[in-house]
Amino acid sequence: MDFLVAAWVELSRLVIISLTSERVFETALKFIPFVLCFELPYQVLVMLGMGRQFLQRAYGLPKERLYYPRVSCLVTCYSEGAAVRRTIHSLAHQIYPGFIEIIMLVDGASANRDTLAAAESMLPTLADMPRRRLRIIPKWQRGGRVSSLNSGLALSSGEIVLALDGDTSFDNDMIYQCVRHFARDEVVGVSGNLRVRNGDESLCTALQSMEYMLSVSGGRVGLSEWGTLNNISGAFGAFRKSFLQIIGGWRTGSAEDLDMTTRIKNFFGSYPHLRIVFEPRAVGHTDVPASFPGLFKQRTRWDGDLSFIYLRRYWRSFSPRIFGWRNFLFYAGFGLLFQLVAPMAIVIYSVFLFATRPAGVVVGVMLYVYLFYLIAITLFYLQYLVMVSERPRQDILLAPLLPIYPMYNFVLRLWCALATLRELTIKSNLDTAMAPWWVLRKMK
Repeated sequence: MDFLVAAWVELSRLVIISLTSERVFETALKFIPFVLCFELPYQVLVMLGMGRQFLQRAYGLPKERLYYPRVSCLVTCYSEGAAVRRTIHSLAHQIYPGFIEIIMLVDGASANRDTLAAAESMLPTLADMPRRRLRIIPKWQRGGRVSSLNSGLALSSGEIVLALDGDTSFDNDMIYQCVRHFARDEVVGVSGNLRVRNGDESLCTALQSMEYMLSVSGGRVGLSEWGTLNNISGAFGAFRKSFLQIIGGWRTGSAEDLDMTTRIKNFFGSYPHLRIVFEPRAVGHTDVPASFPGLFKQRTRWDGDLSFIYLRRYWRSFSPRIFGWRNFLFYAGFGLLFQLVAPMAIVIYSVFLFATRPAGVVVGVMLYVYLFYLIAITLFYLQYLVMVSERPRQDILLAPLLPIYPMYNFVLRLWCALATLRELTIKSNLDTAMAPWWVLRKMK
């Protein structure tokens, strides 16, 4: 009982200080890790970007775009089985008036006969469809996702290339929404908007639906408006083929999506007119891990790969001369501090509090921090519903998750710290199912 009373007293004291604007500096000290890691400025930057995009869409002059180049969809498959039929169907029935070439790249086809058979069963469906072509490329020996993408790039005939996952389906205007950006010569890449397809399967998938909605969709809308988009999703990205050929296609190793985005930005210092953009109305639907152990396993790979890309592979690129000033400042502030240093700071700060303060006081401080994040996330969620969401009636059903979402986010930040330490100590990027070990061992 004394523990709970102490926690309530500390929480009440901090709230009163905030509301009365007295002893503000003392309150600010509670947020030292978060202030140092630019979390609040990052949130403001994204929200301003969302507002800017909304105003441009609402009040900008519409422009008729008669740009319908040939498009090649590189669909990487491994063990999706019958799910690839849904992917092929969604691509074949796009409203895009131009030619669409669908290239199904079945990696390790000798061991994935079900996936190969499912793809082949769609050949009669597309045989009589105008301006649609289905090609199936069985790669009998497994080489990994990058090997599949580069094979597809070499075989493709489209001016625009989409890199897609075999277990992802798409809205029927997805290709149109992506391709229209390439009418501008300076655009070399477009990131699509991913939504969770199995969001009603469990609490874990529902929380990931909220995360994809706010972080992937809302966050990337804001970053794209300032020319600082951090990643073109590996499951759903579009590229100008001529530019991919110039930079040599995808590179072997982990996090091929972040690797490709970072490599594109290596040209921004010399060619500052180049752009990569995010299109929120180009929507893909993907399945996510249904259990928390599966989620943590996925994020161990994602967060470890992030550390590998930033700290091992591209540390020489962190220069205004290479990235340009805008992206250099963003990578320094968001890429390094927000995504790598902040999780560590949160862990150290939490340990420091428990070591130097009574447990009741620590819980009070944590509840105060939690309240702060709950208010910030709620405001962000409401702005997203009004300014970004193309499915507001669907997204508003996730509102009951808001009270627990900060805890979900906090746990993932702690897990990010563990994954970063793991990568720095044992090179965990080499321990992945994305490619065979003999492929990963050859990367640099």
